[in-house]
Amino acid sequence: MRRRVLPGFGISLGYALTYLGLIVLLPLAALAWKATDIGFEGLVRLLSAPRTLAALRLSVGGALVSALINVVIGLLVSWVLVRYRFPGRRLFDALVDLPFALPTAVAGIALTTLYAPKGWLGRWLEPLGIHVAYTPLGVLVAMIFVGFPFVVRTLQPVLASLERDVEEAAESLGAQRWQTFFRVILPLLAPTLLTGFALALARAVGEYGSVIFIAGNMPRKSEIAPLLIVQKLEQFNYAGAAALGVALLSLSFVLLVLVAVLQRWSNRWTEQAA
Repeated sequence: MRRRVLPGFGISLGYALTYLGLIVLLPLAALAWKATDIGFEGLVRLLSAPRTLAALRLSVGGALVSALINVVIGLLVSWVLVRYRFPGRRLFDALVDLPFALPTAVAGIALTTLYAPKGWLGRWLEPLGIHVAYTPLGVLVAMIFVGFPFVVRTLQPVLASLERDVEEAAESLGAQRWQTFFRVILPLLAPTLLTGFALALARAVGEYGSVIFIAGNMPRKSEIAPLLIVQKLEQFNYAGAAALGVALLSLSFVLLVLVAVLQRWSNRWTEQAA
């Protein structure tokens, strides 16, 4: 008789599926059901409004750009923290988790204070024509801030587990350092990079607290989709808020599915190359 690794697998699976249904699937189903109250014509009218399109474009587009930036900077930071030893490394490593522990509203106020026209950095950037606070650039900065730890913490254990034998073998065959990185190390890190990208993207798409303070919330310019949802709720337009939520959820789901497909393809390509 074959023994299962997890005792009571059937019962455990039942509990897991029940918990998943109550915590995740049921609220999402209720959201989608509430959105139907607006009707198909109302949904088309809401989603085709210039203000809604601009907010969705800023939220999703800003999340994509911030996730891409976090992948590049997160890889660099992870590499330094794993491969080098220097004074203050543990403190620097602990600071990476600051966006996790910091309340989003506090983060938004701190970023606004820093990049406002009279802020510590804003006063130097304004003469150069770089306006951060109360612009889409400020939204991007806030999204980068909240998504950065996800990439670093995803990459660190993988980088630490990589054997240096492969790098030494490539160098012994005459490969330059950049060739070793792009042809040996980067393909091995590709699935992890995609995972970090997906986590940072998911975090940034629905970000609200740290963005509203620095965004300025100007319609069709620096207004994010979650703010439109909050405004609909304040107007007791629950069906409209649910419809916007479903639209944002659908866009996020499509992006995450694309990332998952790319990650699966990357895993297969890495296995074939190995």
